[in-house]
Amino acid sequence: MGTKKNFVLDTNVILHDASCLEHFQENNVYLSVAVLEELDRFKKGSEQVNYNARAFIRYLDEITDDSLFTDGAPLCGGRGRLFIKPSTLTTRRVNEAFPEKKPDHIILGLADWLAQECKERPTILVTKDMNLRMKARSIHIPAEDYTTDKVPQEQVFENTNRTFEPVDPELIDRIYSAREGVGIGELGGLQEKIVPNECFILKSDRNSVLARYNPFQKTVKRILKSKRFGIEPRNTEQTFALEVLTDPDIKLVSLTGKAGTGKTLLALAAALSQMSDYKQILLARPIIALSNKDLGYLPGNAQEKVAPYMQPLFDNLNVIRHQFSANSSELKKIEDLQKSGQLVIEALAFIRGRSLSETYCIIDEAQNLTPHEIKTIVTRAGEGTKIVFTGDLQQIDQPYLDAESSGLIYMINRMRGQALFAHINLVRGERSALAELASNLL
Repeated sequence: MGTKKNFVLDTNVILHDASCLEHFQENNVYLSVAVLEELDRFKKGSEQVNYNARAFIRYLDEITDDSLFTDGAPLCGGRGRLFIKPSTLTTRRVNEAFPEKKPDHIILGLADWLAQECKERPTILVTKDMNLRMKARSIHIPAEDYTTDKVPQEQVFENTNRTFEPVDPELIDRIYSAREGVGIGELGGLQEKIVPNECFILKSDRNSVLARYNPFQKTVKRILKSKRFGIEPRNTEQTFALEVLTDPDIKLVSLTGKAGTGKTLLALAAALSQMSDYKQILLARPIIALSNKDLGYLPGNAQEKVAPYMQPLFDNLNVIRHQFSANSSELKKIEDLQKSGQLVIEALAFIRGRSLSETYCIIDEAQNLTPHEIKTIVTRAGEGTKIVFTGDLQQIDQPYLDAESSGLIYMINRMRGQALFAHINLVRGERSALAELASNLL
């Protein structure tokens, strides 16, 4: 067992993970009263941070007694303790370096004061705010990010879009000729490397095949390039994506990739091509407020407020519309679906609390969701529902998330290997030659 530590928590750690106190093991955790005051400002609202603030406040209320402010309340079976300290505890060097009395500086002051008072234990500030970590280090206060739910990207993407070579050409011939594919056992040693629903390329010195391991049938089957509702895959990864998006046995799909790779467009085309299997197609995306302003700041009713944020989803729908003539049955079908409420585009916040039954649900910009938000959405799935998350881990707009703590990468890591889940990483941009060039060079 290593040296026990004292951790001072910033408010954003709690807003990110309301259960964060469960993850500090035998170490002590300290909160400034300034954190409680900040939580009080967040307790009203319908966003995930508001739910987290309320959940944490309820937890504190359950364990609160006089010991919380003196000897500390027990955590994790009594191994560590939680303390709440007054906002007045600080040090001269914090006051001199950061004279403005704001919550960040008060929390810094507590960390420095604690380090001076309790020298037998290392004291570490834990915050998801990079600027606050820089401020702490500037005056030699140890500071760390909250890493409990962080997942290294290479750990997630090491088993995607793989090519296995050299492979026995006769095996590839059998995959081509067998209508239902070949048994996974025929792949020999490769079967230990392949995860359920993984799509890959098998290549020999004379032939190759796009294939997928179907965990329900225990077979490796050829993937055929297919057109879905006017959209035809333009590369191998898009072919892989349509394969898993149109398999009704796969209930959860994640599509990652940079802008212009076709993530949302493919998901929507796949959904429309299977409309007879679902009661509703639901497209949603999180709203990232501009300049930290709430939606109430914007003019109009609820639908008018969120309309600008939903426009990219309508743009993808229009791309599909333009594949058909004005009097085509496909175009009429899209219009009928929208009029009847079977094709719905709305803000993600509006689906909270709903039970999604027999729904093809596409969540766009999922890189901006926390692990808890992802869990909240997936647990909404009722019978006959398929959920697709799309996102670009390099375009995260939430200030306290990064490519390793996003709920999207967390979900991919936890779900990998499950028969109901598939993940495809789209690499090549297909929006235009100019867009691809800009993505690579700028």
